[in-house]
Amino acid sequence: QISWPPLLVLGYLFYLLLGATVFQLLEKQAETHFRDQFQLEKLNFLQNYTCLDRQALEKFVQVLMEAWEKGVNPEGNSTNPSNWDFSNSFFFAGTVVTTIGYGNLSPSTVAGQIFCVFYALFGVPLNLAFLNQLGKGLNAHLLTLERWVQKPGRAQVQLAIFLSTGTLLFLVFPPLVFSYVEGWSYGEGFYFTFITLSTIGFGDYVVGTNPNKHYIPVYRSLTAIWIVFGLAWLALVFNVGADLMEKFLQLKWYKSDLSLAEGATTKLEDEPEQPRIHIPS
Repeated sequence: QISWPPLLVLGYLFYLLLGATVFQLLEKQAETHFRDQFQLEKLNFLQNYTCLDRQALEKFVQVLMEAWEKGVNPEGNSTNPSNWDFSNSFFFAGTVVTTIGYGNLSPSTVAGQIFCVFYALFGVPLNLAFLNQLGKGLNAHLLTLERWVQKPGRAQVQLAIFLSTGTLLFLVFPPLVFSYVEGWSYGEGFYFTFITLSTIGFGDYVVGTNPNKHYIPVYRSLTAIWIVFGLAWLALVFNVGADLMEKFLQLKWYKSDLSLAEGATTKLEDEPEQPRIHIPS
């Protein structure tokens, strides 16, 4: 008998190994190119400004890195908008409870760090409960996904409408807005949208951080609200995909076991009865 959970574990590990291999092939060469280019720029800078030595330049680069880690954009000047005004703080609070955690901004004071711990401790379960209730509300309009799986019919149409509408609202149209406001390409906006709603949150693209652009005060707050509803929708889609994948694997291995059992039965039935030899006592 074939048991699918061990095969699922092996498939999961294989998927991770495959991803690691592909990412290495795609990104390592580009990383080497950017690293060499950065070193060349530093050499050119030292040649143009002979009053600096390499040690002073490295110290200044370290200062830039520390500023970036503290959430201060090295570009621009001291008149840049604060990272901790109400709109930005509201956006940061949303990234904490949703576990997105871009990493471009974090508390720098001990009091802020301690508060962040307890805020996340109670906020993450609250967010999960809210998303769960929101997902149940979405499920009610689908006549529940379980009925769709068991009884294909009208619910399939509703599911198709649900998926297409959610795709337009949360994955197709938002990149257009982000491309216009942030100056990104549509591909970059789509990448940011999915990485955000899936709570991966690399932090390489974050809205409202360009010091050369003037954002309306509620821009990041509206983005945080969009994130919450987008999280609920995409989480529901992921749950549907996981349920369908489990059912597919269980059905596949069940059919495989059934075919093996039928094959063994047929083989026994097709074998001619062996002659019996009677050995007298």
